[in-house]
Amino acid sequence: MASSAVSYPSTAGQMCTRWNYSRASLQAPPLDYSFRGISFMQDLLTEEPRPGLKPIKLSQRGRFLTQAVRLNNNTLNELTDFSDIMAKLLEYPEDIYWVDLSFNDLPIIDPVLTSYYNLHSLNLHGNSIQQLSEVDKLAVLPNLRSLTLHGNPIEEEKGYRSYVLSTLPQLKSLDFSGVTKLDRSTAAVWRRMNIKPKVVRRRRENY
Repeated sequence: MASSAVSYPSTAGQMCTRWNYSRASLQAPPLDYSFRGISFMQDLLTEEPRPGLKPIKLSQRGRFLTQAVRLNNNTLNELTDFSDIMAKLLEYPEDIYWVDLSFNDLPIIDPVLTSYYNLHSLNLHGNSIQQLSEVDKLAVLPNLRSLTLHGNPIEEEKGYRSYVLSTLPQLKSLDFSGVTKLDRSTAAVWRRMNIKPKVVRRRRENY
């Protein structure tokens, strides 16, 4: 089984190769497993990705050189083995930049997604996420700029947009709509009125 741990180049030659791979993968089309009837992540190992107008290059190890993965319009309800599968398919899975998981049946935001610190765009619209607090998990992703959650039950919650934007102030786009200054100020006011700050109790010192 391929390890999902990040390995770093140790020589100048390896660093150059790593940089070239990263550059090529960022410009590459997504690895596309959309509309494949996939129910489990393990299915990706036996399914062929959809062909695109531009083929994805392979590394010397035969892994795809891309930082984008399309898994939309399937029947996924969990992401078990996501990291292991990505490590087998992609040359540099830690560089994943964009993931499309829209139109599946995911009931939660799986914590595995929070381990991809380079993640810039995440599509989760059209799933079954019911708790607004699930959004809190994504606060650890410093580079996340685009997020979609519409079409989930949480969209019907009062203050939905303000909650998401106040929890993830780094977002530039939410539900394919650009985040404005008014959005941010509204979210800040909403949070002050609706979210009570946590009280940190100091322990008494023994004298």
